[in-house]
Amino acid sequence: MGGRVASMIADELFEAHRIAGLLCVGYPFHPIGKPEKLRTEHLKHLRNPTLICQGTRDQFGSKDEFSEYELSSAIQLRWFEDGDHDLKPRKRVSGHTHADHITSMGAAVSAWVEGLVG
Repeated sequence: MGGRVASMIADELFEAHRIAGLLCVGYPFHPIGKPEKLRTEHLKHLRNPTLICQGTRDQFGSKDEFSEYELSSAIQLRWFEDGDHDLKPRKRVSGHTHADHITSMGAAVSAWVEGLVG
């Protein structure tokens, strides 16, 4: 399930005690090339703990555009330097590999889950 649809369903599941939180990898904040068409309205009111792992150059929402988003305080963002929608960086630009970012994401997710259920 994609991050946008999952985030729309997550609050109901959280309120019913069926999930402890929501993890989104590469959230589609807007369609590619259309940053004015934000898909974030429901994210203002999200109640369930949410971790979004996002590349800083994701075409669906980059770090440079982030200040325009109104998000619930239940949402945490973890940025991956020079990562695209799949968190894949350009090694020559960032010095990181895709494997580096996946490993870092695993550690971030593990710490986040521990904080939820720990």
